[in-house]
Amino acid sequence: MRHFLTLKDFTKEEILEIIEIGLNIKKNLKSNIYNKELENQTLGMIFEKSSTRTRVSFETGMFQLGGHALFLSNRDIHLGRGEPVRDTARVISSMTDMVMIRTFEHSMIEEFASYSKVPVINGLTDSFHPVQLLADYMTLVEHNASENIICAYIGDGNNMAHSWMILAAKLGFELRIATPKGYEVDENILQIALDLAKQSGAKIITTNDPKIAVKGASVVTTDTWTSMGQEDEKEQRIKIFKGFMVDDTMMQLAKQNALFLHCLPAYRGLEVSESVFEKHSKVVFNEAENRLHAQKGLMVWLDKHR
Repeated sequence: MRHFLTLKDFTKEEILEIIEIGLNIKKNLKSNIYNKELENQTLGMIFEKSSTRTRVSFETGMFQLGGHALFLSNRDIHLGRGEPVRDTARVISSMTDMVMIRTFEHSMIEEFASYSKVPVINGLTDSFHPVQLLADYMTLVEHNASENIICAYIGDGNNMAHSWMILAAKLGFELRIATPKGYEVDENILQIALDLAKQSGAKIITTNDPKIAVKGASVVTTDTWTSMGQEDEKEQRIKIFKGFMVDDTMMQLAKQNALFLHCLPAYRGLEVSESVFEKHSKVVFNEAENRLHAQKGLMVWLDKHR
């Protein structure tokens, strides 16, 4: 049995296989072909952090695959209100076929998985957001931008930056991460990525200068400067992140046909300008839709590898 907690636990071939399954499912869906690969199965969805895209994509995806998704917030279960994680894991995994968790501490999902009888999917933690990277890479494949990638990530050294590092290290492309001083990526996760990069030939660069990162990039991506749980830092972060907005001037440094990606929600006038977002909105919303298809590919893959 396999869990999907971070991309570092998967080979390049496995990641590409998941993407391919998702692309085939998407192709069939556009032709109104629904294959019920997970018929009569149940996905338990534990949300300690709320979300638009994560809930809609997993719940819709499970329905389209013939199964049922069960939404569980902090108000619905005893997790976080006295019951140990290991006990919740034992109970829920005895009644469901798969579990998706969106939470804060990555250690929580690791503990849950260690006691779970069924595959566990990381829907987001403070350290990693691997399902989003599946959707991002699927989008690059669809737009013929998955070869010779030079990706620039601009902004906070958060879970998205960490997941981009692991994806680059696994697939062997060049990634440049630009963050303000004091907001760099986690050093331990960076070291993991650098060690993996030695095997794949990936090139991972960190800098505090967004212009260095963007110059000649084929893909430019960013994320909100203030993640959930950091609301009290918002005003301070806006001041510190000045100069890290992906605007037209910054995009002109990238390759002429560079793609812009954003995991959403996007705050225009902060991490991205209105003009850049609207110019690339077709790709960004295709990226958002691909959460549905990539995650269906993931769930089907996990079911096959029990």
